[in-house]
Amino acid sequence: MSGFFRIVALMLALWPAAGQGQELSALARVEVGHSQIKDAWGGGLSLELALSQGVPYRVYTLDDPRRLVLDFREIDWTGVSKDVLLNADRASGVRFGAFRPGWSRMVVDLAEPLAPQTVEMKIDAESGRARLRVLLAKVSEEAFAAGAGAPYDPRWDLPPPARVAKKQAQGEGPYVVVLDPGHGGIDPGAERDGFREKDLVLAFARQLKEVLVRSGRFKVVLTREDDSFVSLERRIAIAHEAGAHMFLSLHADALAEGNGQAHGATVYLLRDSASDEATRQLAERHNRDDILSGVDLSGQDDVVAGILMDLARQETQPRAERMARTLVRGLKQAGTPVNSRPIRHASFSVLKSADIPSVLIEVGFMSSARDMKNLTDRNWRFQTAVALRDALRQWLTEDAALKDLVRH
Repeated sequence: MSGFFRIVALMLALWPAAGQGQELSALARVEVGHSQIKDAWGGGLSLELALSQGVPYRVYTLDDPRRLVLDFREIDWTGVSKDVLLNADRASGVRFGAFRPGWSRMVVDLAEPLAPQTVEMKIDAESGRARLRVLLAKVSEEAFAAGAGAPYDPRWDLPPPARVAKKQAQGEGPYVVVLDPGHGGIDPGAERDGFREKDLVLAFARQLKEVLVRSGRFKVVLTREDDSFVSLERRIAIAHEAGAHMFLSLHADALAEGNGQAHGATVYLLRDSASDEATRQLAERHNRDDILSGVDLSGQDDVVAGILMDLARQETQPRAERMARTLVRGLKQAGTPVNSRPIRHASFSVLKSADIPSVLIEVGFMSSARDMKNLTDRNWRFQTAVALRDALRQWLTEDAALKDLVRH
């Protein structure tokens, strides 16, 4: 088994020689007609990706669920789709796109345990065109699990988190608001009528940022400024690095119509158990974003860290609950459509910062025709942003007044 991964590990080391003399000034394009994922002889799987030029890359597998992950220097995926690329029974799905600025990722869902046997990129010396070929062979479940895992490499992996910024005391201002537009890059979120959730919430986050900054009372940080993937852990880390006073994760998901729940703005708070089945499904989908994008989140907090976080939440959770109530009240007063049960609870991973009051706001649901019309209306988004700004102002005033009573 280790031989499979020794081959993969050599790819980055051999890259400078393979790409020597190449000028990689523009994005590599995927040549659709010459790229395909298909079943291979002997129970294996073959992936061939034709590129307009060679790029640095790495290949590895992850388990639970089983995935093949390919990381690249940024690639232009124009014209590529699952229907065009995937033609195999041993792969159940494929997705691709921006992973973070400057980098792209492809994730192939494996229907059975398959491990890389051959990994090679051949570059034409005259044209510069490249062909990446990955051949996977059938292995046992035990062997697959033993060989799975992303190899650490400083050229690819995120640097250690920056020092946590020191917060200014309440009442001193400006207050740091971290806005978290959900999804992004390889993860589009909900999709309907040609619209993608990741685009709608980014547009709203930008308008909300402008409204908050113009008020003079807030400093605003976005967890992503463009269509790039940001892991759930990284979103929380950004909030800590910014010294955030509050964290608002913005979404516009889709739930099945007819259940009476997928309409109007809804604010979600952290709790181990979900307040209803629809919320449980929503949290499960959001929390799986990292797994679906190929990120391994298998680490667990130790007992001591868990106790410390529980103590911190004794202070922040009541503040978050008051913030949620104030946000809902502000939206109602502004005439923004609000869900019949506007405050709900679930175990959203992105809300698990112990020391920052955090809420997740479904600004509307793409599964609702009325909400969808609002979400795509710039004027409606602006009015909703103003309502949230006014509500946050009110919450800050109340929060400062209650500061000395929080621990009671």
